[in-house]
Amino acid sequence: MNKPGLLTEAIYFQVVHSVCQASLRPAVSTVISRGYRGDAPEPTIIEIPLPPWQERAGESLDIKRKRLLYESRKRGMLENCILLSLFAKQYLNTMSESQLKQYDRLINEPSNDWDIYYWATETQPTPDVYQSEVMEMLKEFTKNKDMEQRLDAPNLEYLDKSS
Repeated sequence: MNKPGLLTEAIYFQVVHSVCQASLRPAVSTVISRGYRGDAPEPTIIEIPLPPWQERAGESLDIKRKRLLYESRKRGMLENCILLSLFAKQYLNTMSESQLKQYDRLINEPSNDWDIYYWATETQPTPDVYQSEVMEMLKEFTKNKDMEQRLDAPNLEYLDKSS
């Protein structure tokens, strides 16, 4: 004969045990195994459409250079911030109007900053639309044949030459 409450106590522990066990299981029905880079499943990438690039009509070359210098420094990823701001510091003031247009299109039309980085480092082939004189200059600059230390974007003093 059971004592009163003993059965309810057993049921209580069984319920608590099953709730605790359920809380240890993943909430998602499929378990993704973690692995090294080559074993990782392809992520679902959502590309946010950007307005199409358009050359700015009526923009003076001086204003264009200043804008491109700023846009070279303020990127979505640190690698391009460093690479493009140092490239702009070295070449922007000597670029022709045609080269400035090529550079403007290169850094502002692609929606993914990694694409620019991969093209500049020649990890991936450059699409024909971006293959230009400026892209060749950027690829050569990226090779860093003088083995300069490029760990950070240049100081902001170079932006204002009047000081």
